[in-house]
Amino acid sequence: MVSQPHVASFIVRCTSLLDAGQPTPVWRITVSHVQGEEEITVTSFEKVSEYMKEKLSG
Repeated sequence: MVSQPHVASFIVRCTSLLDAGQPTPVWRITVSHVQGEEEITVTSFEKVSEYMKEKLSG
């Protein structure tokens, strides 16, 4: 018997914020978990990965 696949969908929006005092842009990354209707905003791709792993394992 074939089990139902677990589906998780995410929307990732990246915005670079240029600050005159910074040589590189600061990123504001918004991640939306579609099925859970939750959204977080972080400043690193590592945090995006952690959030997605958390949602996929739960």
